[in-house]
Amino acid sequence: MIADLWNASEKEKFMGTSTIGSSEACMLGGMAMKFSWRKRAEKLGLDINAKKPNLVISSGYQVCWEKFCVYWDIEMREVPMDREHMSINLDKVMDYVDEYTIGVVGIMGITYTGRYDDIKALDNLIEEYNKQTDYKVYIHVDAASGGLYAPFVEPELEWDFRLKNVISINTSGHKYGLVYPGVGWVLWRDKKYLPEELIFKVSYLGGELPTMAINFSHSASQLIGQYYNFVRYGFDGYKAIHERTHKVAMYLAEEIEKTGMFEIMNDGSQLPIVCYKLKENSNLGWNLYDLADRLFNEGMASACLSTS
Repeated sequence: MIADLWNASEKEKFMGTSTIGSSEACMLGGMAMKFSWRKRAEKLGLDINAKKPNLVISSGYQVCWEKFCVYWDIEMREVPMDREHMSINLDKVMDYVDEYTIGVVGIMGITYTGRYDDIKALDNLIEEYNKQTDYKVYIHVDAASGGLYAPFVEPELEWDFRLKNVISINTSGHKYGLVYPGVGWVLWRDKKYLPEELIFKVSYLGGELPTMAINFSHSASQLIGQYYNFVRYGFDGYKAIHERTHKVAMYLAEEIEKTGMFEIMNDGSQLPIVCYKLKENSNLGWNLYDLADRLFNEGMASACLSTS
């Protein structure tokens, strides 16, 4: 179901697994990239011990990627975000790529801004890069938020396996998949992108089964919940729910802007996340932390983040 949602090709043999959440799914996607890079590098005669392998990602990453780089001894190369670039900076991203790059991560729903990285434009850059070198680089899409949202609200948006260099995608079922925490999913467009040494065969319950997740024992309740939601709501049901959420976010952004006190930084037109800041030189006698505190007293949690 998810492979179809992400436009996996019938000509390729996709593979995937459930996980405890997107953090585990990201770890698996990252490990597959590292192992695949190592095989390619050794085949080309690169000294893989001369430098640390690196991962390229925007500075809007979720902490699981920092954990991945620490746990597996990877250099994290952060492409800085700024006021003009609230998602990955396409003008600079390829400056961070070299023969030791295991992959580039595109993010479909940055935690701090709600913006999508332009995965299609990133794919074009990677395609041009790969034409000029034997040290190929591919894209993993961290779609923890957008993976089960964008296909229903913006089905025409190309960010998934329709793009040649997108080899793996993860998502969270407990966000816009509408399931209680925690469940995640990771898929590879073809089994050749998941090294065989990361697939283990177990026969504890009689027949031999493959396992590729980090966690072995986990509850099946969220998996059942995900399947139930897919069957009950179907594509049209998810579309109706997410479009309603989308409209609410857009409405909130409009009303917040009408107050004249705030500058809208993200209007909810991608993920239904509204980001705003006080206008420059505001002299209101209160700040966003005060506002967040008052909203909390009314039962509403509002994240207040510093950009410094």
